[in-house]
Amino acid sequence: MKSRIFLDSSFWIAYRDASQEDCPRARELVRQFFRDRKYFVTTVPVFCEIHARFARHKTRRQTIISDFWRNPLVHLEPLTDADHEEALAILGRQTDKYYPFCDVLSFVVMRRLEIKQVATFDEHFRQFGEFEVLS
Repeated sequence: MKSRIFLDSSFWIAYRDASQEDCPRARELVRQFFRDRKYFVTTVPVFCEIHARFARHKTRRQTIISDFWRNPLVHLEPLTDADHEEALAILGRQTDKYYPFCDVLSFVVMRRLEIKQVATFDEHFRQFGEFEVLS
């Protein structure tokens, strides 16, 4: 099985936007991931967050589409009804946290696919406590 890393929107936005504080670190990590032959997994909701960030920039928008829809190293994992139900259950149980639904869907998909590492600059993944955060 290929070594997989889940890609979160905060990471890819930093990677593709030089004005982001975390851009140099994101670019360094992407180079390392390529050297280590990592395979990337994410979801359509994560793609939507990234696309929304670059929607007004024609060139970047097209780059983002290619990054996710035309890249053999990126897999967009379909969400299931069970994923949605489990995400809602987590939100119901963890009322002391303020996780966005998109993040919780990512947690659920990572659990289902047994992905242990996530490329992110979003503290919610650390707070959740089940994954190795690469940032």
